[in-house]
Amino acid sequence: MNTPNKLTLLRVIMIPFFVVFMLVPIAGTYTKWISLALFVIASLTDALDGYLARRDNLVTNFGKFMDPLADKLLVCSALICLIELDKIPCWVVIIIIAREFIISGFRLIASDNGIVIAASYWGKAKTISQMVMIILLIADLGSIFGTLEQIFIYLSLALTVVSLIDYLLKNKNVLTMQS
Repeated sequence: MNTPNKLTLLRVIMIPFFVVFMLVPIAGTYTKWISLALFVIASLTDALDGYLARRDNLVTNFGKFMDPLADKLLVCSALICLIELDKIPCWVVIIIIAREFIISGFRLIASDNGIVIAASYWGKAKTISQMVMIILLIADLGSIFGTLEQIFIYLSLALTVVSLIDYLLKNKNVLTMQS
């Protein structure tokens, strides 16, 4: 197993620990900071594994499948924890997760037909905005950051919808494909 795939697996392994630190106050006042550190490290492994895979020509079918899955698991886990902690409205999370299911379905159909659909600019912007939003919401720094948190919630939501529409328009031929 190559290094990028090991980093992807590490991200998946980190998710349950992240969830526990998000929801169970086992480390007192440090729980929030430990969960934040775990989320940031897991997010950085996402950037690093992709970079290494492309740089060293280590792109594998395992990585093509597991990397986006690991990202979705990390982000969805964080968002669900943030609902539980009353830091984000559930309707926002439902829209974000619904987009992920729709895109995953499209990718499966395309994959069955031998087509790989690359991430778009809008999808990358969506991911970055969601990561920043989650970091701000976990850190919960109050004051002016409360306004910044709200801005990033609605920015992430808008980019989620825009990236979905962009994805559907660019790949509408996938709907007419038959295996």
